[in-house]
Amino acid sequence: MRTDWTGRWRLPILLGALVLALDQITKWWAVGALQGGRTIDLFWTLRLRLVHNTGAAFSRGEGLGPVIGLLVLGVMALLIRVAAKTADPRARLTVGAVVGGALGNFLDRSFRSDDGLLGGAVIDFVDLQWWPVFNLADAVIVVGAVVILWFGNLKRADPV
Repeated sequence: MRTDWTGRWRLPILLGALVLALDQITKWWAVGALQGGRTIDLFWTLRLRLVHNTGAAFSRGEGLGPVIGLLVLGVMALLIRVAAKTADPRARLTVGAVVGGALGNFLDRSFRSDDGLLGGAVIDFVDLQWWPVFNLADAVIVVGAVVILWFGNLKRADPV
């Protein structure tokens, strides 16, 4: 088993890139298909509806996009730094996925705006009607956080 940086991070980087790509593709689709207040009812309470979120989770902190964007960069850097010290490949994979999702929302906040860098809104479109509207990146971030907690946080590498 390779222990150098590229060997340890190849799969987490690929997973993060996959999450980022799928997130951006689904948002691109949503912006095109759900404009003008159109909704698509799928089943039970699940529907697709376009929402532009300039705040944080659950649309809290409306208008604080630049601050939220900088906080996201800091959290991503911290996660990567801590995960780099772990011996657990599951933790690195999870961090790769979470960073991919966070980067997807960060890109929205950075470039989906006429108000300058970090003035944009995150594209949300999955509407359960009993939970705040979210996107693929949000789902991956939440599931990733649960997985990190489930596995006992990010454990440091054993000194050998």
